[in-house]
Amino acid sequence: MSTPVIAVLAGGTSAEREVSLGSGKAVALAMAYSFPTQFFNVERDALPEGLDPARHVVCSTLHGVFGEDGGMQRLLDAAGIAYSGCDAKGSDLCFDKWRTRQAVSAMGVQVAPGRHFLANTKPNAATLATELGDQVVLKPNRQGSSVGLQIVSSKAGLDIALSGIRQGDWVAEKRILGRELTVGLLRGRAMGIVEVVPKSGVFDYTSKYTKGLTEYISPAKLSDETAQQVRSAAETAFAACGCRDYVRIDFMLSAEDELYLLEINTLPGMKETSLLPMSARCVGLDFVALCRELVAPAVARFQPAAALHR
Repeated sequence: MSTPVIAVLAGGTSAEREVSLGSGKAVALAMAYSFPTQFFNVERDALPEGLDPARHVVCSTLHGVFGEDGGMQRLLDAAGIAYSGCDAKGSDLCFDKWRTRQAVSAMGVQVAPGRHFLANTKPNAATLATELGDQVVLKPNRQGSSVGLQIVSSKAGLDIALSGIRQGDWVAEKRILGRELTVGLLRGRAMGIVEVVPKSGVFDYTSKYTKGLTEYISPAKLSDETAQQVRSAAETAFAACGCRDYVRIDFMLSAEDELYLLEINTLPGMKETSLLPMSARCVGLDFVALCRELVAPAVARFQPAAALHR
């Protein structure tokens, strides 16, 4: 059985291009300890030139639209190229926040009260405040890395935020105050739980990617019972959404110890200091070992696939 070349895809055309390039470079350096590795800077919504289904296994670090929503995955499937992470169907589902909510809640995982709407049929502030209260989280239904996230704390603020929404589809949720938790999963099994403590009180794009604006407690200080609840909910959500290989799942734990799923990240940030690697370190996997584990199932899938192209 031949050893594949790991093709690390990074960059892309979404609003998260620079974040993706950082992830991709870190993964490529770490992956090279275990496999022959090739780095691809993706600059358009297409397969990069030079990918060979008989040689390559893809490890994508493309974030956001096209990279994380099933677009790239569908092209890889059509080309017969093995790749790590969720397949096209699972990627598309998890990138859609509203459909994710429906899938996990059907399996008993709690989500915050919310509403899905289109920009051209958006509710008014009074209606939304009556349904969800004055503290509301507004976010694009299909974006990642907290792009477009808005948190409002009054009816007047809600009115202003809604007036700025002119296109796309959106999710509005009742804001849950409490502790933000995240957990990585490998092959459907939860790893360590990390608590995210942004100094601003909101883990938005700026807090995520500006050094020093967020504290991370790894592992999170939780009772055994609560930790098991988080792990169980994460594993249930992974299965409910048809995930594959690995994901990172974010939760809020309210002051009343009620657990709410926020979202599923199918291609989470992958610098050494990112949340998935933090979760992995809690269970004894350093960054090099984690990267090796991320692609192991795809390498196993590659063997029969590669034989078809010889």
